[in-house]
Amino acid sequence: MKKKKIITVLIFALIVILAIVFMILGAEEEGKKYSIEEVKEYNYFVLQKDGKYGVIDKQANVLIEPKYESVVIPNPSKSVFVCTIKDNETKIYNEKGEEQFSNYEEVSSIRLKNIASNLMYEKSVLRYKKNGKYGLLDYSGNEITDAIYEELDALEYKEGELLVAKDGKYGVINIKGNVIIPIEYETVDVDEYYSEDNEYKKSGYIVGVKTQDGYRYGYIDVSGNEILKNEYNKLSRITDIKNDNDIFLLASKNGQYGVYKNSDQIINNEYQSIEYNKNNNIFIIEKSKKYGVAGIDGNIIVQTKYSQIDINGKYLYLKEVGGETQVIDPKGNKANISANTSKLSVEDGKYVIVITSDEKQTLYGIEDSNGKQLVKSEYSYIEYLFNNYFMVSDRKGNLGIIDDTGKVIIDLQYSSIQKINNTKLIQASISSEDITVIYSESLEKICEMKSAIVTKTNEYIKIYNGKEAVYITENGEQVDSKQVYSNNQLFAISKDGKWGFEDKNGQIKLECKYDRVTEFNEFGFAGIQQNGKWGVINNNLDIILEPTYEFNSKEDPDFLGIYYKVVYGFGETYYTNK
Repeated sequence: MKKKKIITVLIFALIVILAIVFMILGAEEEGKKYSIEEVKEYNYFVLQKDGKYGVIDKQANVLIEPKYESVVIPNPSKSVFVCTIKDNETKIYNEKGEEQFSNYEEVSSIRLKNIASNLMYEKSVLRYKKNGKYGLLDYSGNEITDAIYEELDALEYKEGELLVAKDGKYGVINIKGNVIIPIEYETVDVDEYYSEDNEYKKSGYIVGVKTQDGYRYGYIDVSGNEILKNEYNKLSRITDIKNDNDIFLLASKNGQYGVYKNSDQIINNEYQSIEYNKNNNIFIIEKSKKYGVAGIDGNIIVQTKYSQIDINGKYLYLKEVGGETQVIDPKGNKANISANTSKLSVEDGKYVIVITSDEKQTLYGIEDSNGKQLVKSEYSYIEYLFNNYFMVSDRKGNLGIIDDTGKVIIDLQYSSIQKINNTKLIQASISSEDITVIYSESLEKICEMKSAIVTKTNEYIKIYNGKEAVYITENGEQVDSKQVYSNNQLFAISKDGKWGFEDKNGQIKLECKYDRVTEFNEFGFAGIQQNGKWGVINNNLDIILEPTYEFNSKEDPDFLGIYYKVVYGFGETYYTNK
């Protein structure tokens, strides 16, 4: 009986210990999570004047006089302005011009690295300095971490994560101050893996330590798990393999390369080079200047005995010194085609573009997945677009579109044809006549315009020139400006080559007397052009600035009061009147 009680107590103690362990692990995992603040409202903007910088609000009121060497507004929805005086000395002001965080040696914004955005700074945290070391501060002045780091800066490709140094070693923390990568490495680099759905969020970390034999590298995944120990002379992720769940790593030991899938080695370290071919999902392996092929699973498809392996489309061309070229498919099967022919699979293998070359010319045709000829090899170029449509070029360089039966859907008369980003709309142009045509997904002509500018506005495509403006949805439906700018009360209208404004009911509120006008922006300002010069009007139809500015750009300007927007760098902006 006594023994049973002891066993019961032990079991209970074990359950308690396990519960505590799981709670600790859960807390650690929760601490690694963070969210990037989404900026929904822009309240503040950088003002530039005579080479100096200040701040204006969305009504164009000057909050900070332009007298600083630079001004950074990390989060335009919040009243935190980082103003540089000289020699990188910074002061932080709010919208009332009051200095903030003056009790620190230094407070500065944290600029993102290798991230393309019009907001190039961490949006919720600042870096502060105390007693010669750095810590993390939120916008309300709360210290997220103590000032314990010798260095604190943005981690490349990763918004929300920061590279920190302590006692000469590096690691990574997040904007909540929690450690993601222990601070025990000489180097920490993001592996640069990118996918359309998650961007760089699934990137892991290549970490390095210094040994008596030089640097050795290992790998830590996005969850902080060690995948490979620090044993490799060189280490990189094969970023062309787009798989968010599995990590493929190219690793070198003493000059010999191998491949890992997560922590499992699939190709041994016995090759002088390994290159991944993303079109056929294979590896070209090389040993003693002889080449072979391995599959994505690591299995050897072709032994390393060839002096050269070329890849053209879906076939591999194996060459031995003094021998004939053999043609195989990526699985190692012999292909019954000429060495002068290459084939490129598109639309998940539904179609095959056939390319035949000789000393005189290169011709393109189309087959189906079974090798049946759909389009004769008679074009100088073919590129798959979408559905069953292909862009083709004749020998004079004229472009048009055919379907998978070879029927010409759009005549070969254009100098350029391209898909509009993230749509199935086609933009075609005849440069000699300065004509732009937009076609729908079914390749019906939606609009044709001379001297047109094509831009993307929210979910709409805008095509405009000095006489007209047309809006098209991503699905190819033509709509009017009232639908695009549904929150506006006034809308641009043209009549007899002149522009003015009307209300939602179509009543003219400002006669058509200008050469060009813009739509009102979200802040209630629109541009008016006369005799090649631009001015500004507000949504009460008061003239804020008579036509004064001359711009070289063909695109419409954007105004905030008397100031116009300048875009530079990776989409960063400031406003100026110079």
